Amino acid sequence: MKVVLQRVKKASVRILQHGAEQTIGKGLVLLCAVLKNDTDRSIEKMADKCVNLRVFEDAQGKMNRSVLDVSGEVLAVSNFTVAGNAMRGRRPSYDDAERPEIALPKFQYFVDCLKKYGVPVRTGEFGAKMMVNIENDGPVTLVISTV
Repeated sequence: MKVVLQRVKKASVRILQHGAEQTIGKGLVLLCAVLKNDTDRSIEKMADKCVNLRVFEDAQGKMNRSVLDVSGEVLAVSNFTVAGNAMRGRRPSYDDAERPEIALPKFQYFVDCLKKYGVPVRTGEFGAKMMVNIENDGPVTLVISTV
């Protein structure tokens, strides 16, 4: 699994087909790509990493607090383009991205793993065209991968 993690003051995702919208306040946006080699264990580790990663500031201004510590929220958005590799040529390769019929239940498992930590989680719609609005705080952005 590969995740682009962003610390946000607020964020939302709107599904273009029917206009449904999900919003969060202070927390994390996770742009997620399921990779071909992902296992339940690697997905569980990624969820643990995301909710426990210390990217929020403490009273001294140091990044020592997790989304759990600050009672934050998570907006998890499935985004296969995160798996893109643009090292060769001018068109990204998506060879490492899992096929949609396999990626959907794995992404849902990731969301379920996040929820087990007690963090409120909102999502977009798998495979849909979406507009994601992110007010990145910092900016703080990390790319995390299971490979």
